[in-house]
Amino acid sequence: MKILFIGDGQLGQMLGASAISHGHECLLFSTRTNTVKPLSAQIDLSMTLAEAIAWADTVSWEHEDIPADILAAAHDKFLMDPARIKSLTDRRAEKKLFDDCRVPTSPWQTYRTADELKKILDNAEQPLVLKAARGGYDGKGQWRFSMADSPQELAQQAGQAPGIAEHMIPFEREVSLVGARSKDGSICCYPLITNVHDRGILSYSLGAIDPVDPALQQQAEECFRRLTDALHYVGVLAIEFFVVGTDNEATLLVNEIAPRVHNSGHWTMTGANTSQFDLHIRALTGMPLPLLRLEPTVMINVIGAEQIPAGLWHHADTDCHWYNKEPRPGRKVGHVNIRTANRDTALTWVAQWAEKLQVLA
Repeated sequence: MKILFIGDGQLGQMLGASAISHGHECLLFSTRTNTVKPLSAQIDLSMTLAEAIAWADTVSWEHEDIPADILAAAHDKFLMDPARIKSLTDRRAEKKLFDDCRVPTSPWQTYRTADELKKILDNAEQPLVLKAARGGYDGKGQWRFSMADSPQELAQQAGQAPGIAEHMIPFEREVSLVGARSKDGSICCYPLITNVHDRGILSYSLGAIDPVDPALQQQAEECFRRLTDALHYVGVLAIEFFVVGTDNEATLLVNEIAPRVHNSGHWTMTGANTSQFDLHIRALTGMPLPLLRLEPTVMINVIGAEQIPAGLWHHADTDCHWYNKEPRPGRKVGHVNIRTANRDTALTWVAQWAEKLQVLA
């Protein structure tokens, strides 16, 4: 099969590598330079977008913010209605989807102007998280409101563009579910994994390490099925959850979804017999979804660092991935997957290396 991926960043590159390993051909389209590229090589092909779309059997993406002209031009080559995905670039539409699918989320409301936001803050009876409706990731475009804050000052800052205000959740930990849905509706999900953030950016993920409560896994997969069925989704999708409560009282609240392969799924490149990228290719091309075999793995993001130290490249238990990006504080430039026997060993790796690998500000 011939696959055109919209986007040529690290996710597009890793998807392309998986496509080739499965016997398919692929091209990448850069939405930054509006050029068609081969896998890996930083050169442009003498091929227009229209020609690349005509060449492809199917079109997929590495990020959901697909320009409108590409959506229109490639409409018939997507395996699902891309407008459903485009709508999820607006957090108001995303939250409405959660409500429509009856998946649990934090209570929320919208605002369009600073005056509307000030009224929400004036009437708030508990702390809130404010998020810009569009744009923003890795903690950008987000603000926190406590009862001691000035509504006027924060409203002027956060209310410059439309957004949502949601209740701040006193959660126990953050987890995510990465899975895939095929065109026939079959799904395959990895177990819930623990994610730890630093200043709004994912620092590390514990893949197949923490015990997973079967009831929480079932709840997560039910949310996955409801959301992907509603979207008629084909491919890999990630859901970020808050775990609220402890022991038998624990439950999940959906925070956000990512309709694509996801940073918190990178551990599967080492810790699963089928990576999230392989899973996406299988779903796109109609291959059977696999029975998963897992190995405990900690994924540490490389953020803003100049390089991955040689000691990690040489270690027998590590798989290093460098994205060949210009490093700057807060920018993800690679990740390191580490095979680990248990949680204590994983956290020892984190304590030893995370600070060296992450320049956040």
